Amino acid sequence: MSELQEILDRAADGGRISPEEALELYTKAPLHALGRAADAARRRRFGDTAHIATYLIDRNINYTNVCVTACKFCAFYRPPKHEEGWVRDLDDILRRCGEAVELGATQIMLQGGHHPEFGVEYYEQVFSAIKREYPQLTLHSLGASEVEHMAKVSGVSIEEAIRRIKAAGLDSFAGAGAEILVERPRKQIAPLKESGERWLEIMETAHRLGVESTATFMMGTGETNAERIEHMRMIRDVQDRTGGFRAFIPWTYQPENNHLKGRTQASVLEYLRLVAVARLFFDNIAHLQGSWLTVGKEVGQLTLHFGADDLGSVMLEENVVSAAGARHRSNRLELIHLIRKAGRVPAQRDTLYNHLVVHDDPANDPVDDRVVSHFSSTAIERGIAHPELRIVVAEAHSGGA
Repeated sequence: MSELQEILDRAADGGRISPEEALELYTKAPLHALGRAADAARRRRFGDTAHIATYLIDRNINYTNVCVTACKFCAFYRPPKHEEGWVRDLDDILRRCGEAVELGATQIMLQGGHHPEFGVEYYEQVFSAIKREYPQLTLHSLGASEVEHMAKVSGVSIEEAIRRIKAAGLDSFAGAGAEILVERPRKQIAPLKESGERWLEIMETAHRLGVESTATFMMGTGETNAERIEHMRMIRDVQDRTGGFRAFIPWTYQPENNHLKGRTQASVLEYLRLVAVARLFFDNIAHLQGSWLTVGKEVGQLTLHFGADDLGSVMLEENVVSAAGARHRSNRLELIHLIRKAGRVPAQRDTLYNHLVVHDDPANDPVDDRVVSHFSSTAIERGIAHPELRIVVAEAHSGGA
């Protein structure tokens, strides 16, 4: 038996592989053998429910595009005092939450720029208002970068900031701001952001305080293969201590309207190989999500054969990634169809990956054609999503709600 096959078999059986072995698999393992091993690891992990692949209905609400961090890959942000900067008022945010509930969303992801005036108090106000109006919505929002920023603005510790926004209604953190955690490439694309070690430290604090999260990876900004594996190693080490990452979500950098301008990108094959290696490497993270939004629906479907158990969400609104060029739209029925055509039974899930509706009979599939994802309304000139959602770009404001 070859050395590569031995590593594949061990990982498929649930054994731990080292970062060095993961790099060997990522760069040298035959594609089909890599996919088979990852799929075996997935089936082993999920057992009686391995025939199911999940999706989510949620809405990303961006509360401001004003940001002091100026990441080179971002096409969404505007610096403070820029004429195209805006802040959504609280009524606008609540209206969007109401529309999401009407369309069956179970989760809201609030994300935005690092506004120079937004401290912990701003987020307390927004979260408590949403929970008061829509207690059924899960607030899976923000990330370590926003926590670092709000704590600085308010002059409080990371721990106090997390405790306060949790008390106000935050249910879990998104993996936002991870990008790549390794120092060299992180400094190149986001020199003003906190270090990868600091990002993980904040997540570890959150996990200790009872706030779980996801972990993400934006690949294709000029990092090496070894740095891709190192990013996952850093996450796995924290997960060994906390168990607080419920999912790993890799996605690909989008090249439009930003300073990097697509000089570096990740190919479809690189992406699929990374998904498979992630399933084999993360013996301590339950879920792995394929990103149809950035790589397209057909590749998203393929990830279900490379270790992924989830296809992410029918995003009723998404402005950040699509502002950088992601143009893939979908709807609930199409995601259900993609999952079924991949040989799996589709199921709608909640934030904690509980199955809400299992679509085991096509005759009973939902027929609400309003549950549709859309292009960014800010990415296309005068662009608008589907009219029934009445999604518009908020008017500019000088301060927060």
